[in-house]
Amino acid sequence: MSIPKPNFTPQANPQSIIEIPHYRYTLLTERLIRIETSPTHHYQNHPTQTIWHRDLPTPTFTHTLENNTLTIDTPHLHLIQKINPQNPTRPNIAITLKQTNHTFTYDQGLNNTLHNQTNLRGTARTLDNTTGPIPLEEGLLAQTGWTILNDSHTLIFDQTGWLTPRNTPPENLDLYFFGYAQDYTACLQDYLKLTGPVPLLPRWALGNWWSRYWPYTQQELLTLMQTFQTHQVPLTVCIIDMDWHITQTNNQSTGWTGYTWNPTLFPNPDQFLSELKTTLGLRTALNLHPAEGVHPHEQAYPEFAKQMDIDPNTQTPIPFNITDKTFTQAYLSLLHHPLEKQGIDFWWLDWQQGTQTDLQNLDPLYWLNHLHFYDLARDGQKRPFIFSRWGGLGSHRHPIGFSGDTTVTWQSLAFQPHFTATAANVAYSWWSHDIGGHMGGIEEPELFTRWVQFGVFSPIFRLHSTNLKFHERRPFAYDPTTAQITSNAMRLRHTLIPYLYTMSHLNHTQGLVLVRPMYHTHPHHPFAYQAPQQYTFGTELLAAPFTSKKHPETDLTRQPIWFPQGTWFNFFTGEPLHSPGGWHVTYGDLTQTPIYAKAGAIIPLDHDASWGLRNTPEHLTLKIFPGASNEFNLYEDDGFTNAYLDGVSALTPITQVWAAAIESTPEQTTLTIHPAQGQTQLLPHQRTFTLQLHALNTPAQLTLTQNGAPIPAPTATYDPITHRLTLTVVATPQDTTTLTLQAPAGQTLIAAPTPKIEQLDRLLHHLRFDTWKKQLLHDRFADLDTDPALIAHIRDFLTFPQLLALLELKTDFFPFKPNEDPEQALFFLAKQIGLI
Repeated sequence: MSIPKPNFTPQANPQSIIEIPHYRYTLLTERLIRIETSPTHHYQNHPTQTIWHRDLPTPTFTHTLENNTLTIDTPHLHLIQKINPQNPTRPNIAITLKQTNHTFTYDQGLNNTLHNQTNLRGTARTLDNTTGPIPLEEGLLAQTGWTILNDSHTLIFDQTGWLTPRNTPPENLDLYFFGYAQDYTACLQDYLKLTGPVPLLPRWALGNWWSRYWPYTQQELLTLMQTFQTHQVPLTVCIIDMDWHITQTNNQSTGWTGYTWNPTLFPNPDQFLSELKTTLGLRTALNLHPAEGVHPHEQAYPEFAKQMDIDPNTQTPIPFNITDKTFTQAYLSLLHHPLEKQGIDFWWLDWQQGTQTDLQNLDPLYWLNHLHFYDLARDGQKRPFIFSRWGGLGSHRHPIGFSGDTTVTWQSLAFQPHFTATAANVAYSWWSHDIGGHMGGIEEPELFTRWVQFGVFSPIFRLHSTNLKFHERRPFAYDPTTAQITSNAMRLRHTLIPYLYTMSHLNHTQGLVLVRPMYHTHPHHPFAYQAPQQYTFGTELLAAPFTSKKHPETDLTRQPIWFPQGTWFNFFTGEPLHSPGGWHVTYGDLTQTPIYAKAGAIIPLDHDASWGLRNTPEHLTLKIFPGASNEFNLYEDDGFTNAYLDGVSALTPITQVWAAAIESTPEQTTLTIHPAQGQTQLLPHQRTFTLQLHALNTPAQLTLTQNGAPIPAPTATYDPITHRLTLTVVATPQDTTTLTLQAPAGQTLIAAPTPKIEQLDRLLHHLRFDTWKKQLLHDRFADLDTDPALIAHIRDFLTFPQLLALLELKTDFFPFKPNEDPEQALFFLAKQIGLI
């Protein structure tokens, strides 16, 4: 067996390199410069732990060296280095961003400012034992527009793909200057060119996962999976936690490390794995804690000991040493490959035992992640996939992330949207959280429900908890209301897989992360930096899941959301919201999750929330929202092999062309499902599309064509309450299917928002106070704008939270973030209507 080796292209184009005494500059892009210093002129051309690809096209630049001053100019950057002949190895560098005129300066010893105080942060190794926010590592983005990636002390890959020391002088610097101003997307895309793309996930990883630290027997676990199936709560993955292996070792091992099936719990692992995969259609992983090495109780111990030149009869424990090639080869081939042959699909590397190895500067977590990921791809066919903690920059290359053992608290849940989105700042796309929380805290149905709702709109949905009988993660084990809401949420997750899989493809090909902070798409708006509880969810959606407890006096959860300018639509109801660019306060009961579609959004869903997984569903639902032109390219392939790297995949373009009314031309929209491109044999011979067009007034005209010829329109149903038009069409991958809707003369296609009085009635049903007074508010609602005395009157019987909810209902948008100080919001509202 050989250690797997990725494809590296570490040598930069010689035309991109400027070398002067003690310095080497490599122009990687017009906004990305490698800066190396060396007193011995010994520079590094190998791939490093982080940087793999420097062979990028030479950008446009000029340079001069006059009077001990080096000047480098690109269309975006102006670099000046002053060279001190008496101390030539001491950097004195200034780089100005031409777009913003901001200057970065570096003078070693006097002004060593590689750290940017406006850095927008990245992610962290783990959330183990945390409750609420924790410090995050530096990321690649900063509001002042520059960041430094210091690669001076990482290890390098040798010709065999093994990590070795750099063997360069310790005072050498190896820096990468990113000068992208607020073009955050371009910065991350170029970083991925330098480090390698995010791999495409297996399609099954995007469904619902079950996991629990619990000593299940194989029959108990199979029965549990069948119970999920009986309740029609779909799953794609079943994780087997650490009790799968022997834990009572009767030797020096504590039992946390293990590679031999526990015969008491799993008497027939072959049959168990076959039923799990073949009968139930689930993928599976085993939990690993490899830190304690290999002990004599393991079935593989005798052969392992021989390979390590240890007499098996001595029963000598073999210490874990992932820096030793002999150990690593035996570790993979003897301990893991047999289990993979039995049916294990991937590994949960639950590593948490230190950061040091025998090789200086090597964190074992990084190396374990790397080796396991590429080892799983050793046959060239299987799409590799691991489940582990963040191992530092470059970890995006071996998804996915296990965020760790959080406490069961509202504070833990509230931090996870921010934590997940900020990881995009280091291109780390696929965090998996313990949905429901891991341990401790107070279990309550509302918290579980909100965690599940967030999980649906997070990268990876995985239920999990620790080995305590008082934690419950089975949705159907809760009260009927909680069971219904959470089960429906998990069904929704499975319908979202076509959308999510397309986003994984965009992540792989274009570097666009599924969950991104708002400032990625709106970098010049200050409010975008003040919205940690919300994020973009793919190209079409804005998500702001409720993560706080409902107020007892309103029976609702309150959340301010920043909406960029434009029209937004409730993903579930289609209700439009026309934003001037400001904060809108939304209130919701336990059934509601604040998810919004942008104008023109096209969202493909699996029509059925099926158990297991269908790679290319025969029936899709397209959720269409009006108001803008848009294109969505639905990506599909076989879902689990590397054939996609050879182009074995298909794209189905879906477009919406929105035409606003001009003079006598009525407003109209045209939706087209175009012929599939690529390997269409992957797709169903015929596919049914259910078209759901939201937020529409009744169209005056509806036409449907296929391949340019009119076809009889199927029965279209229009719901005047939800303003949703629904119809179904059937098409082959080669067909062009076009639907055109036209508004009645002088009218718009977009339905009006729900009248305020209806919104008020929904609110009043939840507020807890006298029903006679509720009727008064309903009858006098319109007078609130003109009769301040009415406000004074209702203040006598409404609590502060109730009054705030009422007045925020009347005000669609705020010019400030109202959750910073609810009293300020109330003052603003009262002033708006003349109360003060």
